[in-house]
Amino acid sequence: MTTIRHTSARKAAAAAAASLALLAAACSSGDSSSSSTTKAPSAPTTKIPAAKKNAEAAALVPASVASTGQLTFAMDASYPPDEFLAPGSSTIIGMDADLATAISQTLGLTSVQKNVTFDAIIPGLQANKYDVGISSFTDTAAREQVVDFVNYFSAGEAFYVKAGAKKSFTSTASLCGHTVSVEAGTVEEEESKKASTACTKAGKGAVKVLSFSDQNGANLAVSSGRAEVGYADSPVVGYIVTQSGGTFEQSGNVFNEAPYGIALPKGTTMTQAVQAAVKSLIADGTYDAIMKKWGTTAGAVTADGVTINGAAS
Repeated sequence: MTTIRHTSARKAAAAAAASLALLAAACSSGDSSSSSTTKAPSAPTTKIPAAKKNAEAAALVPASVASTGQLTFAMDASYPPDEFLAPGSSTIIGMDADLATAISQTLGLTSVQKNVTFDAIIPGLQANKYDVGISSFTDTAAREQVVDFVNYFSAGEAFYVKAGAKKSFTSTASLCGHTVSVEAGTVEEEESKKASTACTKAGKGAVKVLSFSDQNGANLAVSSGRAEVGYADSPVVGYIVTQSGGTFEQSGNVFNEAPYGIALPKGTTMTQAVQAAVKSLIADGTYDAIMKKWGTTAGAVTADGVTINGAAS
């Protein structure tokens, strides 16, 4: 989901402080994937007022979308505090979910939010199954080849381990000879595999990368000892650590800060519409209210930061 999904463990999780049954999951026996079910973490109850329609932004919405009266968002709801399922519900909540609702309201549309496996979101956009992907995507040059991004947040990456672990992980180079768990399709997965190649070329042990279909599976691999370290976006690591009741701790500092981007099909004015909507939400205070609700203000950007395809060169 970092550079595929990604801020500093900057206590992004401070907004929701209650116990999380993060470990109540069932895991498949294979190393490459896992299905899991967990009890969703508690969440803040702050209500975000409905955003006002911005006529100029709404005028940029393509007729094919405007005629439906709704905007369909795809997100992987296993990545708190950015997007996850409300306790005992199939309703998606989180920073990105609130932003999706506010963006839709700004454009005069109704938000429809679909829970989609992370690595299926971009293909779904390309197949016109969804209008927008908002799921902690790190804007990368490679992704910009197939989708456009509206940047809206600044995030980093971080490692987490079982509390009391003797080994400290501070960079991908420190993964040599160790087992790391990641969510499939994320930049963390890609970077871990690249690190393994670099490790072996340097005569060190390879990195064993365990990839899971959702973040819950990756967490369980660390808590059960199958993996020595987990690797995810920094706001997510902050949330995992805070909610785990002492099971996990962050290892090392946050690194590789980069912009999150809202993904859209290439070459559509929907990109400019979403950009205008996010800027409107920053101007009227809705964006700031959402960041405060979810404890993610450390990664908030100003209107100048709401760029299109802003991946670092």
